[in-house]
Order: sequence, then C-alpha cells, then structure tokens
Amino acid sequence: MSRWGIDDNRIGAALAAVRPGGVGEWSLDGDDDDRIDDEPRVIDDLFARAIWSVLVEPGDSTAGALIAAVGAVTAARLVIDRAPARTISDATRGEVTTEAAASGVARWIERLRANDVMRSLESAARCRAVMVVPGDAHWPESLDALGDSPPVLLWARGDTALLRRPGVAIVGARAATGYGEHVAMEFAAGLCARDVVVVSGGAYGIDGMAHRAALASGGATIAVLAGGIDRIYPSGHEALLTRVADHGLLLSEMPCGTAPTKWRFLQRNRLIAALASATVVVEAGRRSGSLNTAGHAITMGRPVGIVPGPITSAASAGCHATLRSEPVECVTSVAEIMQLAFGADGVLDIPEPVDAEPRHEGNPDEPTAEDALVVDPLHLRVIDALRPRRGQTPAEVARSAGEGVDRIRGVLGVLELEGHAALGGDGLWRRAGAAPRSTG
Repeated sequence: MSRWGIDDNRIGAALAAVRPGGVGEWSLDGDDDDRIDDEPRVIDDLFARAIWSVLVEPGDSTAGALIAAVGAVTAARLVIDRAPARTISDATRGEVTTEAAASGVARWIERLRANDVMRSLESAARCRAVMVVPGDAHWPESLDALGDSPPVLLWARGDTALLRRPGVAIVGARAATGYGEHVAMEFAAGLCARDVVVVSGGAYGIDGMAHRAALASGGATIAVLAGGIDRIYPSGHEALLTRVADHGLLLSEMPCGTAPTKWRFLQRNRLIAALASATVVVEAGRRSGSLNTAGHAITMGRPVGIVPGPITSAASAGCHATLRSEPVECVTSVAEIMQLAFGADGVLDIPEPVDAEPRHEGNPDEPTAEDALVVDPLHLRVIDALRPRRGQTPAEVARSAGEGVDRIRGVLGVLELEGHAALGGDGLWRRAGAAPRSTG
C-alpha cells in the first residue's frame, strides 16, 4: 500500500494511462537544473494533484495558496491527516488565515474519497484524456495571471502544444445574430491565418462560430469546458467539439464525470481569459455571460476588444455599455485585434435596464453576467447542487457544493426563507423556485 492507502501499482497504472509521455517525464520544479528522476515522488505529486482536483471547486484561492506554499503532496497530507487550522495557516506563513484554513478543511473533507479520485483518473483514460500539470512542457505560463486560484491540473483531449502558442479569445452571445456570427467567422479565420490560436467556450452562438471558422480555415482552436472533459456540453455541439478534440484541443480543470453548473461556467471563463493574450467580445446583451469573461481579462490586466453593433440591436447592448464604462478598446478588424493582443505592429514575436436578449433553451444552468453578481457565490453553488425532485441530505449537498456541512445547513436555511430551497417531510432538501438574481 502507498502513503495514500491505495495499492501503488493501481495508482501507477492509472497515472500512466493519462500521462502518455510517462510519469517520470515530469519535473516538479520545471527547471532543467532541478529535474527529479525519482519516479515515486513524481507519482505522489501527480496523484496529490488528482486528489485536489476532486476536493476543490474552481477558483479556490485557499487551496491555491496552500499548494503554492507547501506543494500538492504536503497540502493533501495536511487535509487527509485532519491537521488543525492553525497548522495549515502556519504552513503558509499566515497567507491563509486560521479562519480561512478551518473553512477550507471543512469543505474539502466532504469530498475526501479515494474511490472518487481513482474513478476520475480511470474515466479520463477511457475518454483518451491526458493530465497536464505545472512543470510540464505544455503547461501554459499565462495561467500565472490567476494568482492563488490557478487550476491544480488540466484535463486535455487533443494537441496540448496549443497551450503554449499565442491565442486570442473570441466570445459572445449564445443567441447571436447573423451579423455577430459573420464577424466571429471573419475574425477567427483571419487570426488563424496569422498563426493565432482561437480560444472560446464551445457554447452556441458566437463561441461555436469561432470554433467552426477556425477548423474550416485549417487553423487551431481551444474549447474550454465547464464540466468534466468526458461530458460534452452543449450536447448539440457534440460533433463540433469532437472535431475540436481531433484537430485542436478540448480543455477542462474539472475531473471526469463533473456536471457543468452556473458557478463552473463563471469560473471556466477565467481560464478562457487567462489562456488568451486578448479577449474579444463580438456580441453581448446586457446580461450576457461573455461579459464575465471580459471582466476576468480586465482584472488580470489583459487587453479586451469590443465589437460595436447596430445601436438598435439588443444583442450588442452589453458591448456598447462596456465600451462606455470599462478600460476596453473598440475593434473592427483582425489587424486591430492583432495590435491589441501583440503590440503596436500587430505582429507575433449603475443598474442596467433589462433588455430583450433571448436565452438559448439548451441549458438553464449556463450563466449570464448577472449570475456573477449574486451576493454570496456559495448560494449559487448550493442551488446548483440541489435537485427539484431528488431529495438530498445536507452532507450530500455539501459534497456537491464543495463546502463544509455546517455552513451548508445555514445556507439551506437562508435559501428556504428566500423560496429557493425546500425541506421535505422526509427530511431531505430539494430545489424550489428560480436561482437568486442581483438587481445590480
């Protein structure tokens, strides 16, 4: 048995199946002078990252700070050994407070199941996914912009070398107009002609058109998914995203089997922004989720380009509002995008009124920008975890939401008062009504 309580041979076989270059190819530090040939240590680190990918929700800055301070293996052992919050805080030299450490352990423990970790690895192997981790040759250094909330690993299907090539994100409304789809197609094809990778989210509308145009022009494209890489979403894009996997790259930070939810879509957007040298919003209503991607890019200090549309079009109302209120630039051509992303010569070396933008009926869980404004993001995660018909205990909800059970009980009580959760006569919780919306 290994230090993880699972047979060493089983762990080694599971990791080898998702590391085609061999587990010993990986460097813990990424520096040539510090390469480590000790395969057991490498396996431990890889498996610890697989553990963390199951324990945390995307963007968990407490976990990120702990892993950065002591490494994935030691961090995982601290959680497995139920280390006191003060010990975890001390390990990070106070960067993680005792309160944050206690809260983190409470939510991580709810998901600490060895079978779930092994299942995620074996499922990844079945769908021909590979594990990409910091220190790998193809790990994108651009993710450093995420600070304490980088992914602990990435699951990939396709050409992982694309992660190190210059890219531009093209995003926009799901309910796109003919104008928006035409612009997205022209921009994507033009960028591919200049050896730029087109990055997007695989959704209906602008995202899908950007991926299609990149493939049709023989260029490269990356689609970042909100759920497990084995769960193609949206289902209507199964053929398209399969082509992306065959000729480009499918990417996710979530373990296999994970469902896409509102929270995970919003966190997925930060990866799209981080992977790209610039983000271009082609069309966006005032509530479009693509504005969330632009917001992440702005926070990271990455340039954002906004495509203007007809002043009478609700599908461009969010673009126009962003042009007025944010540090972004108006772009109308591929040349302007190249200048925005790569330099002067463009060469590689207040409450808003509700508009009438329709939402695609494909998935009620895919978020709009207003979902990012929910007062407490944990409320959104709990609502994602609840089901309208199948009742769940607070512990089951806690595992799905990635939070401690005591805190979940309190959130469930608040959501019940607000009419978003219901406690049945059988003592189980279910979703009731719609998700909360911010008025701001």
